[in-house]
Amino acid sequence: MSFANPEFLLLLPLAALVAWRFARHRHPALRFSDPSRFAGHRGWRAVVAERLSVSLRALACLLLVLACSGPRVPDTTTPIPAEGIAVMMAFDVSGSMDAEDVPWTAGSPPVSRLEAARRAFKLFVLGGDAPDGTNFQARTGDAVGLVTFAAVPQTACPLTLNHEVLAKVVDELRAKGGPDAGTNIGDALGEAVARLDAVKTKRRAKVLILLSDGEHNVFREDVPDAKDPGVNRTLRPREAAQLAANLGIRVYTIDCGGEPPTGAPADAAQQRLDGRAALASVAEMTGGKSFSATSGAEFLEAYREIDKLEKTEELAPIYRRYFEYYVWCAAAALVCILAVQVLERTLLRVVTRVD
Repeated sequence: MSFANPEFLLLLPLAALVAWRFARHRHPALRFSDPSRFAGHRGWRAVVAERLSVSLRALACLLLVLACSGPRVPDTTTPIPAEGIAVMMAFDVSGSMDAEDVPWTAGSPPVSRLEAARRAFKLFVLGGDAPDGTNFQARTGDAVGLVTFAAVPQTACPLTLNHEVLAKVVDELRAKGGPDAGTNIGDALGEAVARLDAVKTKRRAKVLILLSDGEHNVFREDVPDAKDPGVNRTLRPREAAQLAANLGIRVYTIDCGGEPPTGAPADAAQQRLDGRAALASVAEMTGGKSFSATSGAEFLEAYREIDKLEKTEELAPIYRRYFEYYVWCAAAALVCILAVQVLERTLLRVVTRVD
């Protein structure tokens, strides 16, 4: 049971005050010329009359206070999901994510980076047992969305509480190549930040998870356009990170590109290291954290750490409908008051001396 106006419960001591007041109160008396005949004849009815009268008045006061506080019981068939946090996932689907170099478990054949990221993300959102036996709790109260990106970002799934639909979208992700080749981290961050900024409630914390195996390599400068100048400019990762920081959005980054391959040219190796450093810088600027994942265990550990850092606050359940009991309390109080008035003039009538 809960109370619509619990502040009225502070008046409960009034019931004790009423009991004390009426215990000292002189009851209505019958006039006799010589009440001395009744001296020393205080029987059980007198005791009952006094105590019952006081008790009924105190009970009436107690019921009136309870009526004002609005006692109610929720209809458990009409729950409203508790509001958690908003999580936007920015998922790299460039061609390099098809590289099958991620061992999901020790001794198992390697899977693609995209497949490993998919499995870990679904455990993070839907919950379940990881290969190492640890368990992820489903984030049922969190709104989760998905932005995919290669050369151009797009919102694959807006923020939603329907995580089953999101899981189906994730299952259908495929790496892109050809005209879509490239890794546009800056615009992907900008798209995800815009989606999170559209959540106008103050109760939701806003979190962005960026997963990529490469470095930002799509650069377009401003191209004069009579209708919309600057529309083609590409955001740099640090610019998008600054925008997220200004809006209070934490960004967690997961680099799944691994170490530069042995024998790689110096400039290619440096690009790989620069890409990892850029992701770490994005996380640092927004108050998030950066992770490196080249195996299933490391993917899961990254999500497990994010899960700990961004835990949904436990909120009291909310229901659309309540069964209200204030009317019954008020009615019971009225019955007690009427009962006192009737009984004191009939069965509980007492005789007292009036000087």
